[in-house]
Amino acid sequence: MLDEVDRRILDELVRDARTSVRTLAERIHISRTNAYARVERLLRDGVITGFRAQVAPEAAGLGTSAYIALTIEQNTWREVSAELARVRYIEHAALLSGEHDVLALVRAPDNAALRDVVLDRVQRIAGVLSTRSWLVFEEFDGTQSPWQ
Repeated sequence: MLDEVDRRILDELVRDARTSVRTLAERIHISRTNAYARVERLLRDGVITGFRAQVAPEAAGLGTSAYIALTIEQNTWREVSAELARVRYIEHAALLSGEHDVLALVRAPDNAALRDVVLDRVQRIAGVLSTRSWLVFEEFDGTQSPWQ
């Protein structure tokens, strides 16, 4: 279970993963030793799975984004997900309940690259029965942290 201090640590690190342990301790009003131990425990327990940079897709040359819904054959998620993980430009994929089985976020340089991802890569994966695509016109991240 996460306590209030753990949630505050997560909130700070989600906002800026480059925050030093010293700064983290100062912001949360705990000792550096306590902050270091808690971050280490959160890493060891798998609560924190890594640290990464957030990249603005358009500024990085990935100006076309789309969500691709896949319908797959029953019991092929493991194989399909392993193949999807190898497809360039797929940023995220999730197994769903409902009308579609999988939802993938694709960030590509342009419509031609997106077309290649969908038609030449995803639809050719064994177990994929159909796809449906939605272009992203605009997006934003939520402003409220779940860790506050």
